[in-house]
Amino acid sequence: MKVVILAGGIGTRLREETEYRPKPLVEVGGHPIIWHIMKLYAHYGFLDFIVCLGYKGNLIKEYFLNYEAMNNDFTINLGRSHEIAYHNLHKEQDFRVTLVNTGLETMTGGRVAKVKQYIDEDLFMVSYGDGLADVNIKDLVEFHKSHGKLATVTTVQPLSRYGVLDIDKEARVLKFGEKIKDDKMVSAGFFVFDRRVFDYLSGDNCILERDPLERLATEGQLMSYYHSGFFYAMDTFKEYQQLNKMWKLGQAPWRIWE
Repeated sequence: MKVVILAGGIGTRLREETEYRPKPLVEVGGHPIIWHIMKLYAHYGFLDFIVCLGYKGNLIKEYFLNYEAMNNDFTINLGRSHEIAYHNLHKEQDFRVTLVNTGLETMTGGRVAKVKQYIDEDLFMVSYGDGLADVNIKDLVEFHKSHGKLATVTTVQPLSRYGVLDIDKEARVLKFGEKIKDDKMVSAGFFVFDRRVFDYLSGDNCILERDPLERLATEGQLMSYYHSGFFYAMDTFKEYQQLNKMWKLGQAPWRIWE
């Protein structure tokens, strides 16, 4: 199953770091945050990624193009017999990454729509490129398969400003909104979609969290997977500092792959 990572936003609230690089390349513990997200999925056996590029997407391309050299020791022969021999093996040997230019100003739903041609299975996952969690991806997928609806969104107890959901006792999402209310659950992303969700996406201005998810909820096709563990989105410089502090202290709950 393919994992779509939304990595095209500008990240204006983290301008201290994103003025010169896209937010998914902002480092936590010496690795870009997109690396941490991919490591979580890989821990559960999901190694096929599609990255939706936008703002400074060329830098993300360069990161993956140079991955072998930057993450291995190597010997290089200079001159006409130009050869490179890599030594040792980094731990991302089987990752498959498709990098797709989805436009500078395209909204989240539009970005997902633009990678449809690269998804050839009935189910796929979507994740934001700036949120870290210890979500059990295997359980999330099994939950989605068990209810037979078109979409699943991972939900958590609200900490700040995320999409708010009304959920019934059977975990069915009744309404998808954006303003925080007391005692409501919020979206952490980590979506599982049936490919029929593409029918709900249209145009560059399509915002995934607005009409598509609202329609799916109204039609009874959006389910909630409750995550009681760690979730933290890196939207501000303070949050960037906090994540790096947690990593440095060895208190990074999302680091489940080691």
